[in-house]
Amino acid sequence: MKLLNKLYCYFWRGWENNCNVYLIDDGLRVLIDPGHRKFLSWLLRSMEADGFEPRDIDLVINTHSHPDHCEADIDFVDMARAKVTMHRIEEEYLRGEGSLLFKMMGLDPSQLTVHFHLAEELKLNDVRLLVIHTPGHTPGSVCFYWPEEEVLISGDLIFEGGVGRVDLPGGNGELLKKSIRKVSKLKIRYLLPGHGEMVAGREDVEENFRFVEKVYFDWL
Repeated sequence: MKLLNKLYCYFWRGWENNCNVYLIDDGLRVLIDPGHRKFLSWLLRSMEADGFEPRDIDLVINTHSHPDHCEADIDFVDMARAKVTMHRIEEEYLRGEGSLLFKMMGLDPSQLTVHFHLAEELKLNDVRLLVIHTPGHTPGSVCFYWPEEEVLISGDLIFEGGVGRVDLPGGNGELLKKSIRKVSKLKIRYLLPGHGEMVAGREDVEENFRFVEKVYFDWL
């Protein structure tokens, strides 16, 4: 689904766990969090409906390294020779305690290749993404903020009416609250989470931050 000029959204609505996927088409074609490999056919069909093939993807960027967000990185490296990037701290986590989640699911984290680490800004052609380190769900989680369009791609930091889990390896409730407060100060028209529906409109986004703080912060 085309949301804005150069931005496409693929919202996962299946009953099994997988993530939302976002695509930016700006000279380089960037895929954010391609999800689980077993749902790759869903993603490829969705992309094809918007005129994209797997080989069109130049770069895969990950908000974090949980399997439901990054396992299909492998396929885009194989099919498109895409490069893969995540935060430096997140790759360290992936190679350490973060690998436990892969192994619990019978997956092999050593298959994942990280070609380089994210800097504080990712400049494409006209699109400039700010890379905001937002630990809490995992130590090296990030959000991507497109200031010109007031878009925040939040990964598993914050959802519509919810927050990311902190009970998995590397989770930290205090850091999650601090990260949510940090991004809540941004001007956001579109909050695009890793799961569930987007939140559109500044007032609704601000109300979502207030709701999350009121309902969740006492037990994080």
